[in-house]
Amino acid sequence: MKNFALTGAAGYIAPRHLKAIQDSGSQLVAALDKHDSVGILDCYFPDCAFFTEYERFDRHLEKLRRENEGKEINYLSICSPNYLHDAHIRTALRVGADALCEKPLVLNPWNVEALQELEADTGQRVWTILQLRVHPALIALREKIQQERRQDKYELQLTYLTSRGQWYLRSWKGDEEKSGGLATNIGVHFFDMLTWLFGGVERNEVHISTPTTCSGYLELEKARVPWFLSIDINHIPAEVKAKGQRTYRSITLDGEEIEFSGGFTDLHTLVYQQTLAGEGFGLEEANTAIQIVHDIRAAEVSGRQMHSHLFLFAS
Repeated sequence: MKNFALTGAAGYIAPRHLKAIQDSGSQLVAALDKHDSVGILDCYFPDCAFFTEYERFDRHLEKLRRENEGKEINYLSICSPNYLHDAHIRTALRVGADALCEKPLVLNPWNVEALQELEADTGQRVWTILQLRVHPALIALREKIQQERRQDKYELQLTYLTSRGQWYLRSWKGDEEKSGGLATNIGVHFFDMLTWLFGGVERNEVHISTPTTCSGYLELEKARVPWFLSIDINHIPAEVKAKGQRTYRSITLDGEEIEFSGGFTDLHTLVYQQTLAGEGFGLEEANTAIQIVHDIRAAEVSGRQMHSHLFLFAS
């Protein structure tokens, strides 16, 4: 049984990590969040120590390490806001634990390089959650693509619309310096999935970029991908809104929908199990998508192009 600590216990994604820690037969011994709305802990680990101040949390982890009585943490699960990931990863390595961090692992490619040096110095590992890589339907698709060995490129279109209220832009998520911007905050796992399926980036364009909408074009080794991301409910198709739904996701491959809407329930648990077995996703796997979203932030916005996403021609 492994001991875990967790940062960002009051956040949206924390329950998936709590369930994964429990399902993997491990123990949560400490948790941190500046907000104290963490009653969810009672459903999983009611006896874990809880802190609202980082300094006291950090001191507690160090105390457990120094006592060396079997309560020292083996892993620090990181569910905190994006801009804190790098600092919390460093905390894990410093107290002799591996880090298991939500995406985006960090905001910039040079942060990855620095963490690789820290891994070498400490002997600890930095892992991340790339749950789409363990989705059975996507694993099957990747195997199909590898077997086909097509000479011409696949034609994809990625659309991800996830409506958010006014709170979004007023929170850290709406601050590009803290979240990395829209493409980073809601798109990074899709960009990881695309390069995992279709190879490295040959071209990366941005056609529109606002606080609520981002769209562009990726040309990959094996695919051409116009993409569109938005948190604006006005982009939700009318037939979807008529059903009371506020989210719409579509990925088409050569005009046909890739169906992977099911099977998401236990993906975090699968990633945890692989990580505990030493077969998780590390810095090298995370680096490509981090480079993509960094380049999107830095790119010149070119406006609509002939190869833009269809939504840009409809607006």
